[in-house]
Amino acid sequence: MTSTPAGFDELIHPATRLSVVALLAATEWAEFAFVRDSLSLSDSALSKQLATLEQAGYLAVHKEGGGRKRRTKVRLTDHGRAAFEGHVAALRAIVETAGPPAAPGPAAAADGAPAAAATGTARAGRHRTEAGR
Repeated sequence: MTSTPAGFDELIHPATRLSVVALLAATEWAEFAFVRDSLSLSDSALSKQLATLEQAGYLAVHKEGGGRKRRTKVRLTDHGRAAFEGHVAALRAIVETAGPPAAPGPAAAADGAPAAAATGTARAGRHRTEAGR
């Protein structure tokens, strides 16, 4: 088993926080309602995730207005953006090391295994995967 790649961030990794940070990474500021609706979260669930990310210094919260017209906006800080980019890089590194084995090439035919049989096996495996979706 390999070690966790540099940049992997346990705070960002849970699916809800990762979704919040990914959404915010695509914009400068986002309104609370937009984030809530985009991710199909309740107000309380989003508030909890935002508070966790804000305490870690990953995002900034700006509140304006008062009463029923109060609007809350959030954005990633430079620290949060760097953490997200590092986490994405770490996830890519994990995926790359867990990729499928190299497809058999001409060497397989030289070993006595017909290339067509190897190709047929690969197709059958892919077909089962697509059917299983």
